[in-house]
Amino acid sequence: MNIPDNLKYTKDHEWIRVEEDMAWVGITDYAQSELGDIVFVEIETVGETLNKGETFGTVEAVKTVSDVFLPVSGEILESNPALTDTPEIINKDPYGQGWMIKVKISNPTELDDLMDAAAYQKMINS
Repeated sequence: MNIPDNLKYTKDHEWIRVEEDMAWVGITDYAQSELGDIVFVEIETVGETLNKGETFGTVEAVKTVSDVFLPVSGEILESNPALTDTPEIINKDPYGQGWMIKVKISNPTELDDLMDAAAYQKMINS
């Protein structure tokens, strides 16, 4: 299971990578492996400002549809255009080309509530 040290994680299996007041968000390697083959991603929240924990989109796998939650409050600036034609990229590269949204963070202190790689590893192993 790949759990990069430079990211923060949620209990709902989203990751966030922060650069100044911008962040990229996606689902973890664990989440994509549990979902199976991803066939569709829907993100209709671009341009909206959402609170931490709100749903920003859905991921559809062969047998299930899962909501995806925002790790921190902020404005959804863009979604990954590659996911329209190749949603399965999340299965292959969840932390790189499989990013889902770019967010302008409105409350950086919310990052303190997220897990580091070690805490996330411990959660999925328990």
